[in-house]
This record gives sequence, C-alpha cells and structure tokens, in this order.
Amino acid sequence: MEDSHIIDLLFERSEEAVGELYVRYGALCRRIAMNILGDERDAEECVSDSLLALWNAVPPLRPDPLGAYLCRIVRNQALKRRRDNGAEKRRSSYDLALEELADCLPDRETPEDALQARETARYMNAFLETLDPESRALFIRRYWQGDSVQNLADFLGTGRHNVTVRLSRIREKLKKYLIKQGVSL
Repeated sequence: MEDSHIIDLLFERSEEAVGELYVRYGALCRRIAMNILGDERDAEECVSDSLLALWNAVPPLRPDPLGAYLCRIVRNQALKRRRDNGAEKRRSSYDLALEELADCLPDRETPEDALQARETARYMNAFLETLDPESRALFIRRYWQGDSVQNLADFLGTGRHNVTVRLSRIREKLKKYLIKQGVSL
C-alpha cells in the first residue's frame, strides 16, 4: 500500500493504517530499534510505541516521506528507552558507530556549542548530498540507523574489511569538509 493511502487511513482514524504501517515498515523499524537497544523485546516495544506516536501525530501532520518520519520516531524512542534503561553500559553496534564518528563531531556543552551542533548538522546534510547514493546509504545505515559492519557487508555483498575502509574514507572526507566549512573539531 502506498504511503499516501496509509496517511489517508490515519486521517480517517482507521486501525487498518497501523497494520499497513507494520507490514510496510515493521522490519526496518525493528532493525533500527534493535541496533540501538540490543534487546529484541525492548525493540518490539519501541516499535509499538513509535506506531502509537505516529498515530497520535497524524493528523494534523501529513509527513512526507512517511517512512523517514516513522524511522525518526523509532530512533528517538529507542534512544529514549536506552537512556531510561541505563543501557549505556551495553556495547551495541550503535555505540561503536558513535565512537567511530566522535573525531568528526564537536562536543556540545554550552548553548553556543548546541548552536554549532545544529550548524554542523546542516553541513553534514550538505556533505551527504556530495556522496554517491551507495556511500550515502552506507553512511546513513551505519551512523543513523546503527547497522553493524557485518550487516552492511551483507547489504553490499562485500567483506567487512571493505566496509570499514569505505566508512573510514567517508569519515575522513567528512572531517575535511567540516574543517573547510569552519567547524572546529
């Protein structure tokens, strides 16, 4: 079922919309939640909470694209649950992905730093536009969705080493791009 039809069902408050969302995006949402939480039961609860949050947001919102909006809700719900559960002690693939990016991002401590972080996010989005589609997908799946290197290797049909080298090169390009834009790392 197309996203526009699902949104129409949400506006009609039809429970069929939730089922269609789950069919269309359930696997992706579970993968994102699982990558962040590392626990299947927590991931499933997170997806359910996210579907409820979407149900409550539409209407009045009419998200476009629907899938990206739902993925953002799932990611935010998973991060909140992770904080609430004290899961910082776990070493998920998401933790490893964040450690990899640490050298490319400024710390946020003061309001000025928070402002710089928003500016950095804008620069990162512009940087992603410069990448070829496969590299962009690799970056987003690793650093936004928290996919493991092995999952990415399977996705690309290549070895883990190839993926780690490509990610390293992308991070180095990002670092140079941000420095060129005046972001202090």
